[in-house]
Amino acid sequence: MNQNNVVNDIKEMLEGAEAPETDECCIYKVPFDIRKLNEDAYTPKVVSIGPFHHKGHPRLHNMERHKLIYCKAFLTRSETSLETWIRYIEGAEPKFRRCYSDTLEFTKEELVKIIFVDSGFIFELFWSTYYDQWSGNDTFLLKPWLTTNIRLDLLLLENQLPFFVLEDLFNLSYPSGSATGNKKIPSFIELTFDYFVYYNRSNLLSHNVSIRHFTDLIRTFHLQHPKQRRPPRTDESIMHLYSATELSEAGVRIKENKKSNCLLDLKFSGGVLEIPQLKVEDWTELLFRNMVALEQCHYPYESYITDYVAILDFLVNTARDVDILVRKRVLMNWLGDSDSVADMFNGLWKNITHLNFDTHYLCMCQDMNAFYRDPWHKMKSTLRRDYCNSPWQTAATIAGILLLILSLIQSVCSILQVIQQ
Repeated sequence: MNQNNVVNDIKEMLEGAEAPETDECCIYKVPFDIRKLNEDAYTPKVVSIGPFHHKGHPRLHNMERHKLIYCKAFLTRSETSLETWIRYIEGAEPKFRRCYSDTLEFTKEELVKIIFVDSGFIFELFWSTYYDQWSGNDTFLLKPWLTTNIRLDLLLLENQLPFFVLEDLFNLSYPSGSATGNKKIPSFIELTFDYFVYYNRSNLLSHNVSIRHFTDLIRTFHLQHPKQRRPPRTDESIMHLYSATELSEAGVRIKENKKSNCLLDLKFSGGVLEIPQLKVEDWTELLFRNMVALEQCHYPYESYITDYVAILDFLVNTARDVDILVRKRVLMNWLGDSDSVADMFNGLWKNITHLNFDTHYLCMCQDMNAFYRDPWHKMKSTLRRDYCNSPWQTAATIAGILLLILSLIQSVCSILQVIQQ
């Protein structure tokens, strides 16, 4: 063994060593233990965006032609040139690489092409949706099933471009103050909000919103709280919470929280648990899985979506729990099968590392557990369920109690009369 050669080789290896993640990193490969539970939830079905799935599954190849068509259409309508885009992308390429958790095995030229085409495709797609102006050359993408799948693919954590790249390129295409016809050109964040408006249940406004990519946007939509900032967090975590069935049997009233548009706005007071309504659709699992994966990788100390998932995992154990929440209008079950909904919630929190917890949720869970363990609450609930379940049953119960009291009084009077004699 030539020692000098080994020394030189190791020095060269060490000099080339760089941290795999930097402060700029925001787009991640989903951790293996989480990904294996449902790979389809993290893998694009029709269109790849960015480098992680570029030239991946064969089913994605057909969209490459349509991406080029859309990119060309946007460049034609914009106020910039191909060369301007390329100069910007070449300058931003080093920072672009640092946004990804894994080493990108692409040359600079290859990455420039990926960014160029994918950005142009997204711009034209968002623009056409905003103005409802679609080119007759590519109506293929207007098929409802494809429109839905493209929108969902754009929300996957592994299928992202950094938002700063998209925003900068769009600003180059339409300098500030540009107008088309008599209308001012919307900002790219406005186009983005319009494209994903279906998921903006909290009606969050686009101004003063800072996001890293589209998955981050969906999480931001759910974090929005109309009246206050997010609660502080604690290292203490909940070890147990009784299910919806058990809580109901103990006398907890579960009802829909109609006062808040924020999905995370759960409340418990006076024996009443209020939960904002959640519509469980075919893509609900996909959205939650990607938001939770983002928090695992990027927001481990601000995992508010994961907290919510943990609460639902405790509340829903069986189809019976789902049925109770559906009756209370807390859940809208568009999957049809209660068992499928229960399986979904039971799977979202698997293989998740939970470092801390929302203090509001922690106190709420402790109060509900204490309520459940109070025997007086269980007794009242049993009485209400078994003897006062309907007006007629209540009347019959009251009549029975009165009859029992009268019989007792009559017996006492008879005993007193005998004693007096």
